[in-house]
Amino acid sequence: MGGTSILARMVKLSTQAPMPDSEHIAFKGQDGVELVGEHLRSNDDHRRAPSVLLAHGFGQTRQSWSATQARLADNGHDSFSWDTRGHGQSGRNANEHQYNVEDFVEDVVTASGLLTPNAVLIGASMGGLTGLMAQARHHIFSALVLVDVTPHWEAAGAKRIQSFMTAFPDGFDSYEHAANVIASYLPHRRERKTPAQLAHLLRTETDGRLRWHWDPRLLEEFVNHSEHLQDTIADAARGISIPVLLISGGRSDLVSERTIAHFRELVPHIRHVQLPEATHMVAGDDNNAFTDAVLDFLSAQFPPTPANAGAVPE
Repeated sequence: MGGTSILARMVKLSTQAPMPDSEHIAFKGQDGVELVGEHLRSNDDHRRAPSVLLAHGFGQTRQSWSATQARLADNGHDSFSWDTRGHGQSGRNANEHQYNVEDFVEDVVTASGLLTPNAVLIGASMGGLTGLMAQARHHIFSALVLVDVTPHWEAAGAKRIQSFMTAFPDGFDSYEHAANVIASYLPHRRERKTPAQLAHLLRTETDGRLRWHWDPRLLEEFVNHSEHLQDTIADAARGISIPVLLISGGRSDLVSERTIAHFRELVPHIRHVQLPEATHMVAGDDNNAFTDAVLDFLSAQFPPTPANAGAVPE
């Protein structure tokens, strides 16, 4: 899907807080919107393991995967994460171009071209759904890891998330204000966000206020209409034959026993791991347990092999 031309457009970007040994890469979506990502290479030259593409959820950035990417590298996996369009450092759609699911699906396909063929997709919420649709259409992945998302979801949970995202249209007057709001929304987390941890989630506007990093148009043009996509996503799921792992949060109000049962009807071979204390924000709530589940799945599906396996001795 145009991998060679994509690589020709890759450029290194400066960054304030890169992961060790990572490379920031700018690439363009099919409509020319610049997208910004992070490539982390494996720390183990003696293993051959599939590369991993990580797609974050709505309102997140690529930094939500930093800890997981570091452990993937330690276990022989190259990985790439990116800020989806309208998020973080990536570009926003032009005023005349509404946000739509097709753009996000094609961006997944484009991003996959930056890795070796047959990568594994790890997608949280929105990233999981668009990744599932990309696989159904283009057959580009060797396995899917979906993080607290199913083709049908609970309306009450979606409404709660949207209510939080729209609760402060005028932004925040300080990082402390934003930290208090996040702590109230995620009371189960013991550690409060520091200004450094919030830097990628907020941007300073011309009026001096701090506002969420994502384009507010996303809510009206895309998120508020996403429930109508559920049948389309379900149809896409029926054609998925590659290995699929669903990691859900036991305290999630978006994914339930009902939606998981429906998903199993569509894709009977899915594996399911539930983290009992996690909410919808699974990777952020318990990253160690989350990444353990991912690595266990990858090891089972793709047993480790030496990088020189199959080479003819001299």
